[in-house]
Amino acid sequence: MKYEPTLLNQARAAFKQIWGYDDFRPPQAEIVSSLLAGKDTIIIMPTGGGKSICFQLPALLQTGLTLVVSPLVALMENQVQELRDRNLPAALLHSQLPTQQRRQTLQSLQQKKLRLLYLSPETLLSKPVWEIISQPHIQINGLILDEAHCLVQWGDTFRPVYRRLGTVRSALLKSKPEGSKIAIAAFTATANPEAQKTIKKVLQLHKPEAFLLSPYRSNLHLQVQTVWTPRGRRQQLLNFIKARPKEAGLVYVRTRKDSENLANLLEDAGYKTAAYHAGLSSESRRKIETAWLNNELKFVVCSSAFGMGINKPDVRWVVHFQAPLLLSEYIQEIGRGGRDGKSAIALTLISEPTGLLYPDDKQRAQFFQDKLRSQFREAQQLAKQLPAKGDADAVAREFPESAIALSILHSSGQLTWLDPFNYVMNKSAQQKAEKANFTAAEEMAKYLKHRECRWQFLLQAFGFANEAKSMRCGHCDNCR
Repeated sequence: MKYEPTLLNQARAAFKQIWGYDDFRPPQAEIVSSLLAGKDTIIIMPTGGGKSICFQLPALLQTGLTLVVSPLVALMENQVQELRDRNLPAALLHSQLPTQQRRQTLQSLQQKKLRLLYLSPETLLSKPVWEIISQPHIQINGLILDEAHCLVQWGDTFRPVYRRLGTVRSALLKSKPEGSKIAIAAFTATANPEAQKTIKKVLQLHKPEAFLLSPYRSNLHLQVQTVWTPRGRRQQLLNFIKARPKEAGLVYVRTRKDSENLANLLEDAGYKTAAYHAGLSSESRRKIETAWLNNELKFVVCSSAFGMGINKPDVRWVVHFQAPLLLSEYIQEIGRGGRDGKSAIALTLISEPTGLLYPDDKQRAQFFQDKLRSQFREAQQLAKQLPAKGDADAVAREFPESAIALSILHSSGQLTWLDPFNYVMNKSAQQKAEKANFTAAEEMAKYLKHRECRWQFLLQAFGFANEAKSMRCGHCDNCR
């Protein structure tokens, strides 16, 4: 692909002026050029690889607005704060904002004062926002999906609005002047070939440029350790932390309750820590993040809500007190370690494989599978009662659980979104989506039992088969 050298030189100059860097890291220049050229793009770069610069810079160089769809409030707040500290025209909208601030942002949006607007998928499709961005005089250059793996991970059963994003572009273009273009770019650190296909299909990307970087990090040492009792698990963690008194780290668990229980236990053992999860208020989360970033807390006990977009280079260890259910979560979470390029350990504790002596992990995985199955069953039941054509909001009033059902029906090909608000049922389609989520869970289980190079397994799973062929990292527990 040929890039416009003048545009790229302007971008380079702006990069130096705003962020103080002399030049891009590969492939930042190519990604920036692709976005400036208005092309659809899919970008897979390891955590800490400088993804946000790749869409922030083109947005600032263009007139008009770039919408950044982001899954977590913490992630939006961190990025927007950094942009504002540099006096850049960026803002965010989410459901927890004070009314006054929300009103001000909507006003800035209406008056075309913003270059970047961060919002959740739910906020993007809320009436007040949609009415403004649909106006013909509001020029929209791009729609960026940050942390795009969330579309695959959460789109069916947790954040169903993700499944409606593919029709946003065509719906907006209907109200814009002729010849308007809106490019879509999806950024993530983790998407295997199957997930990439889903992202391209759901977002309806047109011949996207693809930039795929291997997740391999030579400074990240992967270890999996078997524990035989709940007490043994706690003891392993305490021993591990005790051996690293001055190092920054993270302890991942799977639920809010687990994070609170474990944080209490560690505090009783004399450690200063905090439980971090999506149920905390925005202020509490900010407080914990700041304390951790400033080393007032050496480590945090957190659910998967922690870490996306929070940049702390010197994390020396990441412990999974409970293994994640999906490999994509695992890669995201271990990716918080060693961003400064120095050595970091990623340790996962798993209960013994039979599940007879210590059935915790087996029960947790089973619970996840059962919940998925029941959601799929409910979706099929609801499909029989839904109108053949409908408006999502009207249907939600009649069937309170319909949002998840609609997204499951969409992922199984039984429903098509005509625009972000209206659907039509495909009566002839057969259900087929359930399998993907179960396969993903099985893959994680396989990884934990794997006896050969762990990095080789991960590269293979994420579609880097050529690199995986000759891979023997030499620094995971199996290689050593």
